[in-house]
Amino acid sequence: MEPQVTDRPEKSRYEILAGDDGTETAGFAEYRLSEGEIAFIHTEIDSRFAGRGLGGLLARGVLDDARSRGLRVLPYCPFIRGWVGKHPEYTDLVPETRRARFGL
Repeated sequence: MEPQVTDRPEKSRYEILAGDDGTETAGFAEYRLSEGEIAFIHTEIDSRFAGRGLGGLLARGVLDDARSRGLRVLPYCPFIRGWVGKHPEYTDLVPETRRARFGL
């Protein structure tokens, strides 16, 4: 089964589900949501799932969801910030006036 990124608003995080049956939480990206902005504060992939590209799938999933919801992204999390830096097609999600603060 293909990994899936799911928003868990009750936990203030997105989760990526993987494993043989697609129900194991392989990782997550914690966020804080406020007035049209989503601040990503921590991302983690379980070591059992390391090296499978799930971090990138998670980053793409959360950023695509933020775009579809019209949210501005504040990438405080070093992983999300680094991923945006390597994928400039997502830089527009970060408010222009705050990009320098994130090195973007």
